[in-house]
Amino acid sequence: MISRFRMGAGKSADQAPENLLDELQATLSHGTVARRVETLRRVADLFVNGAVDYSDEQIALFDDVFQCLLDKIETSARALLANRLAPIDSAPPKTVRTLALDDVIEVAGPVLSKSERLDDATLIEVARSKSQAHLAAIATRRVLSDALTDVLLARGDDAVIRTAADNPGARFSEGGFTHLVERAERDDDIATCVGLRPDLPRHHFLKLVVKASAAVRKTLEAARPGEAEAVARAVQEATQRIRSAPAATTRQTEMARALVKSLFDDGRLDERQVAIFAEQGKFDETNAGLAALANVPVTVAETMMIESRTEGVMILAKVAGLSWPSVRAIIAMRDRLSGGKPTDILSLRDSYEQLRSATAQQALRFQRMQQGTGSPTPAA
Repeated sequence: MISRFRMGAGKSADQAPENLLDELQATLSHGTVARRVETLRRVADLFVNGAVDYSDEQIALFDDVFQCLLDKIETSARALLANRLAPIDSAPPKTVRTLALDDVIEVAGPVLSKSERLDDATLIEVARSKSQAHLAAIATRRVLSDALTDVLLARGDDAVIRTAADNPGARFSEGGFTHLVERAERDDDIATCVGLRPDLPRHHFLKLVVKASAAVRKTLEAARPGEAEAVARAVQEATQRIRSAPAATTRQTEMARALVKSLFDDGRLDERQVAIFAEQGKFDETNAGLAALANVPVTVAETMMIESRTEGVMILAKVAGLSWPSVRAIIAMRDRLSGGKPTDILSLRDSYEQLRSATAQQALRFQRMQQGTGSPTPAA
Protein backbone atom coordinates (compact mmCIF):
# COMPACT_ATOMS: atom_id res chain seq x y z
CA MET A 1 0.00 0.00 0.00
CA ILE A 2 2.80 2.45 0.82
CA SER A 3 4.39 2.05 -2.59
CA ARG A 4 1.01 2.73 -4.20
CA PHE A 5 0.66 5.78 -1.99
CA ARG A 6 4.13 7.00 -3.03
CA MET A 7 3.33 6.61 -6.72
CA GLY A 8 -0.25 7.88 -6.62
CA ALA A 9 -0.18 10.79 -4.21
CA GLY A 10 0.38 13.26 -7.01
CA LYS A 11 1.41 16.89 -7.00
CA SER A 12 0.43 17.63 -3.40
CA ALA A 13 2.41 14.65 -2.12
CA ASP A 14 5.55 16.06 -3.72
CA GLN A 15 5.17 19.11 -1.48
CA ALA A 16 5.25 16.99 1.72
CA PRO A 17 8.47 16.33 3.69
CA GLU A 18 10.61 13.73 1.97
CA ASN A 19 10.54 11.38 4.90
CA LEU A 20 6.76 11.29 5.38
CA LEU A 21 6.18 8.10 3.41
CA ASP A 22 9.09 6.33 5.09
CA GLU A 23 7.76 7.52 8.42
CA LEU A 24 4.33 6.18 7.54
CA GLN A 25 5.75 2.77 6.72
CA ALA A 26 7.60 2.65 10.03
CA THR A 27 4.61 3.88 12.00
CA LEU A 28 2.30 1.24 10.58
CA SER A 29 4.88 -1.46 11.27
CA HIS A 30 5.90 -0.72 14.87
CA GLY A 31 5.07 2.87 15.81
CA THR A 32 3.76 3.96 19.19
CA VAL A 33 0.33 5.49 19.69
CA ALA A 34 1.89 8.95 19.93
CA ARG A 35 3.76 8.40 16.69
CA ARG A 36 0.55 7.21 14.98
CA VAL A 37 -1.23 10.37 16.10
CA GLU A 38 1.52 12.62 14.77
CA THR A 39 1.62 10.74 11.46
CA LEU A 40 -2.16 10.92 11.23
CA ARG A 41 -1.97 14.68 11.66
CA ARG A 42 0.61 15.04 8.93
CA VAL A 43 -1.29 12.80 6.49
CA ALA A 44 -4.45 14.77 7.25
CA ASP A 45 -2.57 18.00 6.44
CA LEU A 46 -1.39 16.45 3.21
CA PHE A 47 -4.92 15.44 2.22
CA VAL A 48 -6.69 18.65 3.23
CA ASN A 49 -4.18 20.86 1.43
CA GLY A 50 -4.66 19.06 -1.87
CA ALA A 51 -8.15 17.55 -1.60
CA VAL A 52 -9.58 19.44 -4.58
CA ASP A 53 -6.89 18.05 -6.89
CA TYR A 54 -7.02 14.37 -5.97
CA SER A 55 -8.51 11.74 -8.25
CA ASP A 56 -10.84 9.01 -6.99
CA GLU A 57 -7.93 6.57 -6.99
CA GLN A 58 -5.77 8.88 -4.90
CA ILE A 59 -8.61 9.49 -2.44
CA ALA A 60 -8.99 5.73 -2.11
CA LEU A 61 -5.31 5.49 -1.20
CA PHE A 62 -5.72 8.10 1.51
CA ASP A 63 -8.75 6.14 2.69
CA ASP A 64 -6.60 3.04 3.18
CA VAL A 65 -3.95 5.00 5.07
CA PHE A 66 -6.44 6.70 7.39
CA GLN A 67 -8.09 3.37 8.13
CA CYS A 68 -4.78 1.91 9.22
CA LEU A 69 -3.81 4.91 11.33
CA LEU A 70 -7.20 5.15 13.05
CA ASP A 71 -6.67 1.80 14.72
CA LYS A 72 -5.58 2.18 18.34
CA ILE A 73 -5.36 5.95 18.59
CA GLU A 74 -6.94 8.10 21.27
CA THR A 75 -10.34 9.74 21.04
CA SER A 76 -9.02 13.27 20.73
CA ALA A 77 -7.06 12.34 17.61
CA ARG A 78 -10.09 10.71 15.99
CA ALA A 79 -12.18 13.75 16.86
CA LEU A 80 -9.58 16.04 15.32
CA LEU A 81 -9.61 14.05 12.10
CA ALA A 82 -13.43 14.06 12.04
CA ASN A 83 -13.52 17.85 12.37
CA ARG A 84 -11.02 18.28 9.55
CA LEU A 85 -12.70 15.88 7.13
CA ALA A 86 -16.35 16.74 7.85
CA PRO A 87 -16.55 19.87 5.61
CA ILE A 88 -14.69 18.29 2.68
CA ASP A 89 -17.03 16.91 0.02
CA SER A 90 -14.31 14.62 -1.38
CA ALA A 91 -13.31 13.17 2.01
CA PRO A 92 -12.33 9.47 1.96
CA PRO A 93 -15.70 7.66 2.22
CA LYS A 94 -14.64 4.62 4.25
CA THR A 95 -12.91 6.80 6.80
CA VAL A 96 -15.92 9.08 7.12
CA ARG A 97 -18.18 6.06 7.63
CA THR A 98 -15.85 4.70 10.33
CA LEU A 99 -15.93 8.04 12.12
CA ALA A 100 -19.72 8.27 11.83
CA LEU A 101 -20.15 4.85 13.45
CA ASP A 102 -17.92 5.74 16.39
CA ASP A 103 -19.71 5.44 19.75
CA VAL A 104 -18.06 8.63 20.97
CA ILE A 105 -20.14 11.62 19.89
CA GLU A 106 -17.11 13.93 19.82
CA VAL A 107 -15.81 11.74 17.00
CA ALA A 108 -19.04 10.94 15.19
CA GLY A 109 -20.76 14.30 15.61
CA PRO A 110 -18.84 16.43 13.10
CA VAL A 111 -19.29 14.03 10.19
CA LEU A 112 -22.88 13.13 11.12
CA SER A 113 -23.88 16.78 11.04
CA LYS A 114 -21.81 18.02 8.09
CA SER A 115 -20.26 15.38 5.85
CA GLU A 116 -21.80 15.04 2.39
CA ARG A 117 -19.93 11.75 2.00
CA LEU A 118 -22.40 9.87 4.19
CA ASP A 119 -25.21 8.11 2.37
CA ASP A 120 -28.71 7.56 3.69
CA ALA A 121 -28.04 3.90 4.46
CA THR A 122 -25.20 4.79 6.84
CA LEU A 123 -27.14 7.61 8.46
CA ILE A 124 -30.16 5.36 9.00
CA GLU A 125 -27.88 2.67 10.46
CA VAL A 126 -26.49 5.19 12.95
CA ALA A 127 -29.95 6.58 13.75
CA ARG A 128 -31.25 3.10 14.53
CA SER A 129 -28.43 2.07 16.82
CA LYS A 130 -26.57 4.98 18.39
CA SER A 131 -27.23 7.51 21.16
CA GLN A 132 -29.59 10.47 21.30
CA ALA A 133 -26.55 12.71 20.82
CA HIS A 134 -25.86 10.95 17.52
CA LEU A 135 -29.48 11.45 16.46
CA ALA A 136 -29.30 15.12 17.44
CA ALA A 137 -26.22 15.60 15.24
CA ILE A 138 -27.96 13.95 12.28
CA ALA A 139 -31.03 16.14 12.77
CA THR A 140 -28.96 19.26 12.00
CA ARG A 141 -27.83 18.08 8.56
CA ARG A 142 -28.49 20.33 5.58
CA VAL A 143 -30.81 17.75 4.00
CA LEU A 144 -32.79 14.95 5.66
CA SER A 145 -34.77 12.43 3.61
CA ASP A 146 -38.20 11.28 4.75
CA ALA A 147 -36.84 7.75 5.29
CA LEU A 148 -34.23 9.17 7.66
CA THR A 149 -36.65 11.44 9.54
CA ASP A 150 -38.97 8.45 10.04
CA VAL A 151 -36.20 6.83 12.11
CA LEU A 152 -35.35 10.06 13.95
CA LEU A 153 -38.99 10.51 14.93
CA ALA A 154 -39.35 6.89 16.02
CA ARG A 155 -36.24 6.89 18.26
CA GLY A 156 -35.55 10.53 19.03
CA ASP A 157 -36.32 12.38 22.23
CA ASP A 158 -38.07 15.74 22.26
CA ALA A 159 -34.82 17.62 21.60
CA VAL A 160 -34.11 15.55 18.48
CA ILE A 161 -37.65 15.99 17.19
CA ARG A 162 -37.58 19.74 17.79
CA THR A 163 -34.33 20.01 15.84
CA ALA A 164 -35.65 17.94 12.93
CA ALA A 165 -38.96 19.82 12.84
CA ASP A 166 -37.09 23.13 12.79
CA ASN A 167 -34.77 22.02 9.97
CA PRO A 168 -35.92 23.55 6.65
CA GLY A 169 -34.01 20.87 4.75
CA ALA A 170 -35.88 18.01 6.43
CA ARG A 171 -38.51 16.08 4.52
CA PHE A 172 -41.25 14.11 6.24
CA SER A 173 -43.49 11.26 5.11
CA GLU A 174 -47.23 11.27 5.74
CA GLY A 175 -46.63 9.08 8.77
CA GLY A 176 -43.85 11.39 9.87
CA PHE A 177 -46.16 14.40 9.88
CA THR A 178 -48.72 12.40 11.86
CA HIS A 179 -46.03 11.61 14.43
CA LEU A 180 -44.93 15.25 14.57
CA VAL A 181 -48.46 16.50 15.25
CA GLU A 182 -48.93 13.91 17.99
CA ARG A 183 -45.68 14.92 19.68
CA ALA A 184 -46.58 18.59 19.28
CA GLU A 185 -49.53 18.14 21.64
CA ARG A 186 -47.06 17.66 24.52
CA ASP A 187 -44.39 20.21 23.60
CA ASP A 188 -44.87 23.91 22.84
CA ASP A 189 -41.59 24.24 20.96
CA ILE A 190 -42.34 21.24 18.74
CA ALA A 191 -45.80 22.66 18.02
CA THR A 192 -44.27 25.97 16.95
CA CYS A 193 -41.69 24.33 14.70
CA VAL A 194 -44.26 22.03 13.10
CA GLY A 195 -46.90 24.73 12.72
CA LEU A 196 -44.51 27.04 10.89
CA ARG A 197 -43.32 24.46 8.36
CA PRO A 198 -44.43 25.55 4.86
CA ASP A 199 -44.65 21.91 3.73
CA LEU A 200 -47.03 20.83 6.52
CA PRO A 201 -50.11 19.37 4.77
CA ARG A 202 -53.28 21.29 5.49
CA HIS A 203 -55.11 18.45 7.27
CA HIS A 204 -52.18 18.11 9.68
CA PHE A 205 -52.06 21.87 10.25
CA LEU A 206 -55.74 21.89 11.13
CA LYS A 207 -55.36 19.05 13.61
CA LEU A 208 -52.37 20.77 15.17
CA VAL A 209 -54.24 24.05 15.69
CA VAL A 210 -57.45 22.42 16.94
CA LYS A 211 -55.59 20.35 19.54
CA ALA A 212 -53.19 23.10 20.59
CA SER A 213 -53.25 24.29 24.18
CA ALA A 214 -53.61 27.98 24.98
CA ALA A 215 -49.87 28.16 25.63
CA VAL A 216 -49.09 26.60 22.27
CA ARG A 217 -51.40 29.02 20.49
CA LYS A 218 -49.70 31.99 22.12
CA THR A 219 -46.35 30.55 21.09
CA LEU A 220 -47.50 30.22 17.48
CA GLU A 221 -48.70 33.83 17.41
CA ALA A 222 -45.50 35.13 19.03
CA ALA A 223 -43.39 33.18 16.54
CA ARG A 224 -45.04 35.00 13.61
CA PRO A 225 -45.36 38.63 14.76
CA GLY A 226 -45.89 39.86 11.23
CA GLU A 227 -48.91 37.59 10.86
CA ALA A 228 -50.14 37.50 14.44
CA GLU A 229 -53.62 38.66 13.48
CA ALA A 230 -53.95 36.06 10.72
CA VAL A 231 -52.70 33.28 12.98
CA ALA A 232 -55.04 34.37 15.79
CA ARG A 233 -57.93 34.33 13.33
CA ALA A 234 -56.97 30.88 12.10
CA VAL A 235 -56.79 29.58 15.68
CA GLN A 236 -60.16 31.10 16.57
CA GLU A 237 -61.85 29.72 13.49
CA ALA A 238 -60.30 26.30 13.99
CA THR A 239 -61.50 26.25 17.58
CA GLN A 240 -65.00 27.02 16.29
CA ARG A 241 -64.53 24.26 13.68
CA ILE A 242 -64.35 26.81 10.84
CA ARG A 243 -61.07 25.87 9.26
CA SER A 244 -60.83 28.18 6.27
CA ALA A 245 -58.30 30.79 7.43
CA PRO A 246 -55.96 31.82 4.56
CA ALA A 247 -52.92 31.46 6.83
CA ALA A 248 -53.62 27.73 7.06
CA THR A 249 -53.68 27.17 3.30
CA THR A 250 -50.47 25.83 1.82
CA ARG A 251 -49.31 26.04 -1.76
CA GLN A 252 -49.92 22.30 -2.07
CA THR A 253 -53.55 22.76 -1.01
CA GLU A 254 -54.06 25.61 -3.48
CA MET A 255 -52.66 23.53 -6.34
CA ALA A 256 -54.87 20.56 -5.43
CA ARG A 257 -57.97 22.73 -5.36
CA ALA A 258 -57.06 24.34 -8.69
CA LEU A 259 -56.66 20.91 -10.28
CA VAL A 260 -60.05 19.73 -9.04
CA LYS A 261 -61.73 22.96 -10.13
CA SER A 262 -60.30 22.48 -13.61
CA LEU A 263 -61.62 18.91 -13.74
CA PHE A 264 -65.03 20.09 -12.48
CA ASP A 265 -65.27 22.96 -14.98
CA ASP A 266 -64.37 20.61 -17.85
CA GLY A 267 -66.96 18.03 -16.79
CA ARG A 268 -64.27 15.45 -16.03
CA LEU A 269 -64.81 15.21 -12.28
CA ASP A 270 -66.92 12.25 -11.24
CA GLU A 271 -67.27 9.71 -8.45
CA ARG A 272 -64.58 7.48 -9.91
CA GLN A 273 -62.01 10.29 -9.91
CA VAL A 274 -62.77 11.17 -6.27
CA ALA A 275 -62.37 7.52 -5.30
CA ILE A 276 -59.01 7.42 -7.10
CA PHE A 277 -57.85 10.48 -5.17
CA ALA A 278 -58.86 8.77 -1.93
CA GLU A 279 -57.12 5.52 -2.81
CA GLN A 280 -53.94 7.51 -3.53
CA GLY A 281 -54.15 9.20 -0.13
CA LYS A 282 -54.63 12.69 -1.62
CA PHE A 283 -56.63 14.45 1.08
CA ASP A 284 -56.83 17.91 -0.52
CA GLU A 285 -57.92 16.55 -3.90
CA THR A 286 -60.46 14.19 -2.32
CA ASN A 287 -61.89 16.95 -0.15
CA ALA A 288 -62.17 19.41 -3.04
CA GLY A 289 -63.70 16.78 -5.31
CA LEU A 290 -66.30 15.79 -2.73
CA ALA A 291 -67.13 19.46 -2.15
CA ALA A 292 -67.66 20.00 -5.88
CA LEU A 293 -69.91 16.97 -6.30
CA ALA A 294 -71.92 17.92 -3.20
CA ASN A 295 -72.10 21.55 -4.41
CA VAL A 296 -70.79 23.04 -1.14
CA PRO A 297 -67.85 25.33 -0.33
CA VAL A 298 -64.63 23.39 -0.02
CA THR A 299 -64.14 24.73 3.52
CA VAL A 300 -67.46 23.23 4.63
CA ALA A 301 -66.45 19.86 3.24
CA GLU A 302 -63.06 20.15 4.91
CA THR A 303 -64.62 20.80 8.31
CA MET A 304 -66.78 17.70 8.00
CA MET A 305 -63.95 15.60 6.53
CA ILE A 306 -61.57 16.04 9.46
CA GLU A 307 -64.10 15.46 12.22
CA SER A 308 -63.23 12.47 14.38
CA ARG A 309 -66.61 10.88 13.63
CA THR A 310 -67.58 9.60 10.20
CA GLU A 311 -71.09 11.12 10.02
CA GLY A 312 -69.83 14.22 8.22
CA VAL A 313 -68.18 12.18 5.48
CA MET A 314 -71.30 10.06 4.98
CA ILE A 315 -73.55 13.13 4.81
CA LEU A 316 -71.35 14.75 2.16
CA ALA A 317 -71.08 11.52 0.21
CA LYS A 318 -74.83 10.94 0.24
CA VAL A 319 -75.49 14.50 -0.99
CA ALA A 320 -72.86 13.98 -3.70
CA GLY A 321 -74.55 10.71 -4.71
CA LEU A 322 -71.53 8.48 -4.07
CA SER A 323 -71.85 4.71 -3.90
CA TRP A 324 -70.66 2.79 -0.85
CA PRO A 325 -67.33 1.60 -2.37
CA SER A 326 -66.28 5.23 -2.90
CA VAL A 327 -67.35 6.19 0.62
CA ARG A 328 -65.36 3.24 1.97
CA ALA A 329 -62.26 4.46 0.10
CA ILE A 330 -62.61 7.94 1.61
CA ILE A 331 -63.02 6.59 5.15
CA ALA A 332 -60.01 4.30 4.66
CA MET A 333 -57.96 7.30 3.51
CA ARG A 334 -58.94 9.22 6.65
CA ASP A 335 -57.86 6.30 8.80
CA ARG A 336 -54.48 6.08 7.07
CA LEU A 337 -53.80 9.79 7.35
CA SER A 338 -54.83 10.05 10.99
CA GLY A 339 -52.82 7.00 12.05
CA GLY A 340 -55.65 6.15 14.45
CA LYS A 341 -57.62 2.98 15.02
CA PRO A 342 -59.25 1.71 11.78
CA THR A 343 -62.96 2.43 11.45
CA ASP A 344 -65.38 -0.49 11.65
CA ILE A 345 -66.41 -0.34 8.00
CA LEU A 346 -68.98 -3.14 8.19
CA SER A 347 -71.04 -1.34 10.82
CA LEU A 348 -71.15 1.81 8.69
CA ARG A 349 -72.33 0.28 5.46
CA ASP A 350 -75.89 -0.31 6.64
CA SER A 351 -76.01 3.19 8.15
CA TYR A 352 -74.92 4.75 4.88
CA GLU A 353 -77.35 2.76 2.75
CA GLN A 354 -80.22 3.62 5.11
CA LEU A 355 -79.36 7.34 5.11
CA ARG A 356 -81.87 9.20 2.97
CA SER A 357 -80.69 11.92 0.59
CA ALA A 358 -83.26 14.35 1.99
CA THR A 359 -81.98 13.76 5.52
CA ALA A 360 -78.38 14.28 4.38
CA GLN A 361 -79.36 17.54 2.62
CA GLN A 362 -81.07 18.80 5.77
CA ALA A 363 -78.05 17.91 7.93
CA LEU A 364 -75.74 19.66 5.46
CA ARG A 365 -77.85 22.82 5.52
CA PHE A 366 -77.65 22.81 9.30
CA GLN A 367 -73.86 22.39 9.15
CA ARG A 368 -73.53 25.35 6.78
CA MET A 369 -75.80 27.48 8.91
CA GLN A 370 -73.54 26.82 11.92
CA GLN A 371 -70.51 27.87 9.90
CA GLY A 372 -72.20 30.92 8.41
CA THR A 373 -71.14 30.10 4.83
CA GLY A 374 -72.70 31.78 1.84
CA SER A 375 -73.17 30.63 -1.72
CA PRO A 376 -71.58 27.37 -2.82
CA THR A 377 -68.12 27.66 -4.33
CA PRO A 378 -67.16 24.12 -5.28
CA ALA A 379 -63.45 23.29 -5.27
CA ALA A 380 -62.46 26.88 -4.66
